[in-house]
Amino acid sequence: MGGLKEVIYYMFHPVQLRHIIQWKMWHEPVHVRDSSKEAPTLQSCFKFLDMTSRSFSAVIQELNSEMVVPIALFYLALRGLDTIEDDMTISASVKEPMLREFYKILTKDGWTFTGNGPDEKDRELLVHFDDVVAEMKKLKKNYYDIIEDITLKMGNGMADYAINAEFQSGVVTVAQYEEYCHYVAGLVGEGLTRLFVEGGYANPALLERMELTESMGQFLQKVNIIRDVHEDFEDNRRFWPKDIWGKYVDKWEDMFDPKYRTQAVHCSSEMVLNALKHAEHCLFYMAGIKEQSVFNFVAIPQAMAIATLDLVFQNPKIFDSHLKITKGDACHLMTQSTQNLRLVCDVFRQYARRIARKNDPRDPHYLEISMTLGKIEQFIETLFPTQDAKNVKALHSEKAEEKPDTDVWESLMLVFAVLVFMLIMSGLMLGTAYVFGARWDMVRNGTVSATVEKVAQITTSLAHEEL
Repeated sequence: MGGLKEVIYYMFHPVQLRHIIQWKMWHEPVHVRDSSKEAPTLQSCFKFLDMTSRSFSAVIQELNSEMVVPIALFYLALRGLDTIEDDMTISASVKEPMLREFYKILTKDGWTFTGNGPDEKDRELLVHFDDVVAEMKKLKKNYYDIIEDITLKMGNGMADYAINAEFQSGVVTVAQYEEYCHYVAGLVGEGLTRLFVEGGYANPALLERMELTESMGQFLQKVNIIRDVHEDFEDNRRFWPKDIWGKYVDKWEDMFDPKYRTQAVHCSSEMVLNALKHAEHCLFYMAGIKEQSVFNFVAIPQAMAIATLDLVFQNPKIFDSHLKITKGDACHLMTQSTQNLRLVCDVFRQYARRIARKNDPRDPHYLEISMTLGKIEQFIETLFPTQDAKNVKALHSEKAEEKPDTDVWESLMLVFAVLVFMLIMSGLMLGTAYVFGARWDMVRNGTVSATVEKVAQITTSLAHEEL
């Protein structure tokens, strides 16, 4: 039945089908992973990578041979940590020490965990985590040290929230919201950047601009939190800060009541505004990536994020269903995002304009959103100035008007230079003649002209005999 629904859908959406076919037919990975040369434990790791996140798995497996394994294991380590933190069936007394000590587990031979609830979607990863440990011990020390450090920091951050009774009822302040996003996503950006720089695939200057790295993670996490609001509500979790939603409704449950739908949409606009402030930093960060496969890895999720913001903006459906961008749009975004920064900027500009068109003047954040979107376009313009036909034509007209004055001035200068040159050459010739004894007195007395006439008469009187 599902297949029939897809056929009918694509019959009425041929552009979506075209995008999918183009990606499947024409996309050529920069690098192709050769699983035949891998140990069984590494093959198992990539199997769990596919199970936990098919979208991330695809871009990870197209990384160059130096980065593919460290980043795959980094992702699995953090996914294991997240699986413990997300499982509401694990008590805080068990969860907290596990999160804080998880970095030590990364090299603990044979470690597995079967304490997750049966409905936890990624529990199989922890059941077979010994395969991840086996491969983690084979990593180069410089890569392993980075993964261990980020796992330690993230585990402590998650543990702090796990035992915080106040957080169990949801995030309260915007500062808490930012801090939570830092621990679950900003640290991921830091770890990836350190791995890229260590491998020589990113500009080391990125390590001096950690706000760029932070924004990369925060942008993705905030978009996911906005999109998943209904799913989190059903799981009794709340990540939208009360300092924001409390402006619009009295109780969190009211956000999902159709009676308060207008207030809920206005609240979501403020959440979108909060996420959009990271867009410029994300583009700036991508300019520091040196290698194509690494660029693809960081660009694809960012392009998906800005497209998702367009999907959820002014969309009341996020409060009663789970929204995702279509497969066709995802394929089109991947095609655009796996080429260069200019095309990624075009994607951001395109979706910023789509968001601007949906921006409602009745929304209390209308002006702020418009200004933020304008700043994004302005930043892109500084990176890649637009060749506007009207501006180019006006520039040519200005040059045409200036040209006659310039030509006259250049002509006068040229005539003056020629005259000066002729005067100098004449002076040199006369001076040379004088040095070699020229008879100027004969010229003054007319002797030279008389002599010339006499020679001419003699010459004409000569008769030439035939040879």
